[in-house]
Amino acid sequence: MFESFSIVFTIAALFNYINYKWLKLPTTIGLMMLSLLLIIPIMLSESVFPEFYRFFCDIIVNADFKTLLLNGILSFLLFAGALHVNLAALEKEKKSILLFATLGVLISTFIVGGLVFFGAQWICLELPFLHALLFGALISPTDPIAVMAILKEANIAESLGIKIEGESLFNDGIGVVVFSGILLIATATGEHSSAEIGTEIGTLFLEEAVGGLLYGLLIGFLGLKCIQSLKENPQLAVMITLAVVMGGTAGAFMLHISAPLAMVVAGLLIGNKIHVNEDKNAIQKAINSFWEILDDVFNGILFVLIGLAIHLLEFDLTHLLLGVLTIVIVLVARFISVLLTYSLLKHQAEKPIKTVAVLTWGGLRGGISIALALSLSNDLSSELILYITYVVVLFSIIVQGLSIGAFVKKLYK
Repeated sequence: MFESFSIVFTIAALFNYINYKWLKLPTTIGLMMLSLLLIIPIMLSESVFPEFYRFFCDIIVNADFKTLLLNGILSFLLFAGALHVNLAALEKEKKSILLFATLGVLISTFIVGGLVFFGAQWICLELPFLHALLFGALISPTDPIAVMAILKEANIAESLGIKIEGESLFNDGIGVVVFSGILLIATATGEHSSAEIGTEIGTLFLEEAVGGLLYGLLIGFLGLKCIQSLKENPQLAVMITLAVVMGGTAGAFMLHISAPLAMVVAGLLIGNKIHVNEDKNAIQKAINSFWEILDDVFNGILFVLIGLAIHLLEFDLTHLLLGVLTIVIVLVARFISVLLTYSLLKHQAEKPIKTVAVLTWGGLRGGISIALALSLSNDLSSELILYITYVVVLFSIIVQGLSIGAFVKKLYK
């Protein structure tokens, strides 16, 4: 696993350099496109240099994408993202963020699940309704990491930017909880009554979501007090933040609570209480610089893995057709879920439909969707779900990610 991780890291660093020097694309999009280009010689080498082809296959398998992301990288990325979010600005948008990350995810899950179920039947593909709902749950959480820099360059309203950023931080955790609940129903045997399943789902939500939020407050508070007691020694302060993420994630798994939600809360608490963004003292500068670098490193690894793993999928025209249809379904579901939740808010925007349009097109899907798809077993239509997940994620990152800046500028010109 270390060898595979090292090779992927080296490829990410090389591609980052190429993108910075020549392509000038947003980092994550540039890395994704270069990884997809690398797939071409890898695929062509299968018959000519089978050992070279197997070597790259083994890299992806040994890196264990699902475990690496869900049990590791995700916690670092969410903590790093939350560390730099302005809590005061987040407070002003708390109602919209809460609705988008909860009700919005649920509405999108059922719309996507229902439409994909009927779409699969129309193409004569077998996809049970609960399996379609599982896909709806894993594809509904947005992951706009790749698009935040573009949105800032487009000079959009601060309130809109904080909506997208806040939603992305919280709905990853909520999405995993919803996915786990539907997975519980899909794998339940006939021995369990509907009341028992309902109780299990309720308990799961309390343990994962509520437990994760409270646990995040606890570890964030403990880490904060340790950092505040240090007048000097920025290196130790950085070590404490690492301990919060690594030890906190391990503790969350042991307690069966949501590590992603805990990392968001801990990051928000520490980042805002020590004013990480101000960079006035050595501790602030060290924490800020370290987590910005770590965020870039793990994002690079994540998007290179997404690009390289695609060569493990076998080409299937009917699966591809459903994937293309699903792109439209996901965008429609995102628009409806945002419109319905946004209509419940008291907003001051003159033309709220513009805000809904930006939130729809800016709602990118990323690594967490692929990781959840990889976690499914064969008896849950894993091959088909992984295929259409990849199609949606690639379209989302490359097409939506590259066009969102121009889209926003044209909309608000």
